[in-house]
Amino acid sequence: MLWMKWKMVVDSLRGRRRRLPCSIWFLLLFAAGGLVLFIHQQDLSEMVQQPGPGVKLGSTPRQSRETLSTQERERGKPEAYLDLPAGPDGILSSPIPPMQFPHFEKSRLTATPESREQDIGSLRVSKRHRKLLKTSPPINHTNNNVSSASSSSSIPSSSSSASGSGSFSLESWKRLSDVLEARRQLMKEMCAKYKSSISRTITRHHVKHLFVEDKYKLLYCQVPKAGCSNWKRTLMVLAGLAPNTQSIKHDTVHYGHHLKKLDSFDRQGIMHRLETYTKVMFVREPLERMVSAYRDKFENPNNYYHSLFGKPIISKYRENPSWAALKTGSGVTFKEFVQYLLDVHRPVGMDIHWEQANQLCNPCLIDYDFIGKFENMEEESNFLLRWTGAPPNLTLPSFKDRNPNDKRTSMQITQKYFSQVSTLERQRIYDFYYMDYLMFNYSKPFKDLY
Repeated sequence: MLWMKWKMVVDSLRGRRRRLPCSIWFLLLFAAGGLVLFIHQQDLSEMVQQPGPGVKLGSTPRQSRETLSTQERERGKPEAYLDLPAGPDGILSSPIPPMQFPHFEKSRLTATPESREQDIGSLRVSKRHRKLLKTSPPINHTNNNVSSASSSSSIPSSSSSASGSGSFSLESWKRLSDVLEARRQLMKEMCAKYKSSISRTITRHHVKHLFVEDKYKLLYCQVPKAGCSNWKRTLMVLAGLAPNTQSIKHDTVHYGHHLKKLDSFDRQGIMHRLETYTKVMFVREPLERMVSAYRDKFENPNNYYHSLFGKPIISKYRENPSWAALKTGSGVTFKEFVQYLLDVHRPVGMDIHWEQANQLCNPCLIDYDFIGKFENMEEESNFLLRWTGAPPNLTLPSFKDRNPNDKRTSMQITQKYFSQVSTLERQRIYDFYYMDYLMFNYSKPFKDLY
């Protein structure tokens, strides 16, 4: 009996000896974990107290990149941009920053009847359109890349340019300068909100619609149906290719290949001009521009557009088309044209005459110094010519050389055409051009749009 009790005591002691190492290991592991956590917290504390270059407390990564880009731009050594090594696929390793995004200050632009601009501070974007913006057409990328560039020019103040204002009073000069600067700031805000994730590399594809005038250092992005033909005439006169704008015929302007295009230069030439030249674009109320393009290309004789676009449009969207319509492509109705634009599986691709202006000129990649409006074309164009130092007798022509007997497309005419389509189609066309409405600050053309 005594032996049995002694054996039980010995066995219990042996059990404790076996359990003792387990508890020790548990304590060691717990202590090691606590030590690792403590060291990690110390590292985080040091990172917060000592931010890296260009990083500010409470800033987002995009704001940090903006700060760095701004600092690079302020240092600005133009000669350093000319001898940069090219990377693979022609990409230049350039320090030139992309278009600078501003801090969101509540700048306001008073609406005017001529431009149909909204008060910038009153812009509102619905949830539906936010979703639409996320699915807006991406900016295409091709090979032959060129590094991103930003503007080195800015609209001069009235005090700095009074001597060159020509027929403009100081008050008019200041008013137009303020309006144009407000448009640039709005553009930057819209790009920062809705296009901040796009690539900052400018390719030849992005500059293929820019025309070059080297003497007066102008880059003009063509937006058809927004004074494009008359601006090309003006560029030809500035370049010394014609004595006056009235003597230049339509075919000479568009098919004579007299003007140089930016994508015809090498990478260094493109980059240098984007950085140092005055970059200009003119826009027009999007639906009005679309109707103008339809009237010009489909309601008047035009073998090229009737054959290339008319035939497939009639074939796909017209019920029981006649043999003559299928053969010639003539007689495309406005409703058929709208159906073609809204079709994600179009029988034929897009065309520059009705492509969105922001897709033609890429204002979120190219920092335009001057964003003019067709609705105030004469005053703003002459302001630009005086600003650039053009001859004082040169003004933008206003004649209409194609289909001169047709009335110029107005908002009243636009509304008449859109009465031929359904409410849903009208809304979808507005959605199609919605980014242009936002970026260029045009108000809704119809009250029932949302």
